Amino acid sequence: MHEVRVKEFIELVKGPLGLEVCAGMGTDADRPIRVARIQKPGLALAGYSAFVHPDRVQVLGQTEISYLSSLGALERARAVSTLTALNLACLLVTKGLAIPKELLAGCDQTNTPLLRTRLVSSEAIRKVLAYLDDLLSPRTSVHGVLVDVNGVGVLMTGLSGVGKSECALELVLRGHRLVADDVVEIRRRGEDLVGQASDLIKNLIEIRGLGILNVADLYGVTATRDHKRIELHVELEEWRADRAYDRTGLDERRYDLLGATLTSLLVPVKPGRNSAAIVEVAVRNFLIRVRGHHAAFDLKERMDRELARADIELGEADRERVTEVLEADSEGTGDLPSLRSAAILAEALDHIEDEVE
Repeated sequence: MHEVRVKEFIELVKGPLGLEVCAGMGTDADRPIRVARIQKPGLALAGYSAFVHPDRVQVLGQTEISYLSSLGALERARAVSTLTALNLACLLVTKGLAIPKELLAGCDQTNTPLLRTRLVSSEAIRKVLAYLDDLLSPRTSVHGVLVDVNGVGVLMTGLSGVGKSECALELVLRGHRLVADDVVEIRRRGEDLVGQASDLIKNLIEIRGLGILNVADLYGVTATRDHKRIELHVELEEWRADRAYDRTGLDERRYDLLGATLTSLLVPVKPGRNSAAIVEVAVRNFLIRVRGHHAAFDLKERMDRELARADIELGEADRERVTEVLEADSEGTGDLPSLRSAAILAEALDHIEDEVE
């Protein structure tokens, strides 16, 4: 379970929220916040505490403080006791409101952190939610390289030494931007995955034979960026003669990470292949597909139409001839069209049409 401790939360948001610690920061005050949402515990102050979530930040605004102030001393003490007995992560008073002495005493007695900000409730809640969403988002680290290519975050993975960093450096030379090399820190925000480098290795890249280079120093700050949403995964693999690689682009490969799914490509690497150019073209093709254009699907549809036409218009002998020439494509892909299969089909149909004419 992802969580952030109250003391860490205070340190991170103290400046942006102008937080003031008012009470309750005893030895047992470092409680966990586990939910990136807030709660306003007005009903708990009125005596109904069944649905109070103690692992959230509890916000007391003008309404809650005014209600407490309207009560008699005994009733106010009872309301505060009901609230602070719930082992809350922390209480946050907004708008710089004066805090009743009973609430201060109750928080000190139960080690419930009591904070105050001068921000109005709506602004304080907005900032708290933004920080908690970031702090509590699922995280992981991946051995790989993250590059911004034409606005698309490309996560490249593969075995050590396969050429990920060299590919990233070539992409930088082509005008793209490095985000992280070697170790990519990834967090999930909603449905998106966001990657970045740790502060210690930001802007650095390791090239075998050259060592560690600072890309920002070499090529300027525009050659790097701090973080990027990841949209495409590319796995680099040393070329294997025994593996059948996708030749058509119809195979839908996926990469699962932190519960999110990315479009994935397996790219074989061998001497003479320009990996950076292939990744750059892959990104352009990815953008075209996002807009609904798919070259392989278009080719398959045209081939299907031609085969259907041949099945209707041609005789049995000619249909067998088409089948034979397609099967002769020893490197064909079965139901999926290769360029060679398409060329053989076109040649066979043209020849048959010539004979008919």
